[in-house]
Amino acid sequence: MDNIAHLVDRQPLLKDLLIRIGKIAADYKKDVYPVGGVVRDLIEDRKIKEVDLMVIGDGIDFAKILADKLGASKIVPFHRFSTAHIPLRPIPIEVAAAREEIYSSESRKPKKVTFTDLNGDLIRRDFTVNAMAMSVASDDFGKVFDPHNGLQDLQKKRLITPLEPNQTFSEDPLRMMRAAYFASKLNLAIDENCFESMAQQASRISIVSQERITREFCKILSTDQPSVGLNILQKSGIMKIIFPEIDVMYGMDQSSEWHHKDIYYHTMQVVDNAAKLSKKMKLRFAALVHDIAKPNTRRIDPKKGYTFHGHDAIGERMLNKVAKRMKLSNELKNFLKKLTLLHLRPIALAKKNISDSAIRRLMVAAGEDVKDLLTLCRADITTKNPNKIKKYLANFERVELKMSDVIERDKLKAFQSPVRGKEIMKIFNLAPGKIIGKIKLEVEEAILNGEIDNTYESAKEYLMSIKDKYASIDK
Repeated sequence: MDNIAHLVDRQPLLKDLLIRIGKIAADYKKDVYPVGGVVRDLIEDRKIKEVDLMVIGDGIDFAKILADKLGASKIVPFHRFSTAHIPLRPIPIEVAAAREEIYSSESRKPKKVTFTDLNGDLIRRDFTVNAMAMSVASDDFGKVFDPHNGLQDLQKKRLITPLEPNQTFSEDPLRMMRAAYFASKLNLAIDENCFESMAQQASRISIVSQERITREFCKILSTDQPSVGLNILQKSGIMKIIFPEIDVMYGMDQSSEWHHKDIYYHTMQVVDNAAKLSKKMKLRFAALVHDIAKPNTRRIDPKKGYTFHGHDAIGERMLNKVAKRMKLSNELKNFLKKLTLLHLRPIALAKKNISDSAIRRLMVAAGEDVKDLLTLCRADITTKNPNKIKKYLANFERVELKMSDVIERDKLKAFQSPVRGKEIMKIFNLAPGKIIGKIKLEVEEAILNGEIDNTYESAKEYLMSIKDKYASIDK
């Protein structure tokens, strides 16, 4: 595929933007290319949400020109790397100078950056599928530059580095996590030599900032089948460094007589189930950590086999340390702690004759996250037995029905006439007594029957309309 202009045509907003960029580049005699993910995703027929541009020369200078001509109010420059972000709507732009980078062994940040040409820039990129560029010039708009056969690798579903993988991953170890992400997102198989290099250099991930590691980890959780990327991290040895609490689940000794599922693979299945049920990254994260304390609480009972008593409460406490190390937001930390602590509760409520107060306690404890809690419980069903699946799902439906029933009955109990007793006594010139309650009940019935709105004004107007009905009552 030498030209992808026909693929750009499918996204009119993008096409208009790229044509304008091409004209601006021509006016200022700049060589500018959309590069990386934008080219790859066009070929994959994915909607483009952001455009990465590579310019021959100073990236920040061209970003200023581009922002001015496109009507963007500002740019966010990164002078050390000659890059800039243009917060344009609806498609933001990243502008970077074509550059080569020299790294030290102690840091993933380049110690020296020099300008280069198109080929020099593409060869330094992480993977061949991201080492493609396209022209926005009017005479060859859409022409693809693919010196490292990225298109062929994309078609063969292969993830491979342009350079020797040891060099690529040593220079920027975060690329190892990006390999897991792209494999999961794009359904690509990592080249054998690349994977071996990842396993050899796994320890170098420790030189990457925690914020970058956590951001990449959450991106993996946001893919359609997160277990693909998570398994790559596990098998390469990276998981042991970035998330040891998950790594320790892998391959735990299982006594042959008990035939229990491996905790790690059960967890991966729960994460994938959660991904099918919800797009929320935080819910998938909760699925990953809901059994985080099982390795610490595992015991063997002569009759029951493996038990994990208290793993919900202990797991909730463990997440304080995890959240601090991974620098999770307080909001995400609290969500993970809550769902881990409560994930066993809903199934207990499926029992018959459970009290309304037990339902209310769970609803209060879960708060606004009660639906996510029930989704996690559904994701936690990993049995292959269709009869058991049917039974467990029916149990959770029973819990939801009980919750709905309690909510509705509580609403009715809490429901009151918008007009209070003292005002009724004043309007009807009545003394305190049962008749006041009777009048209030009549107003409430009128609201429940849809005869009047549930507002003070409507209720008072209704009271005035029935005033004569109670005129003969002894004052």
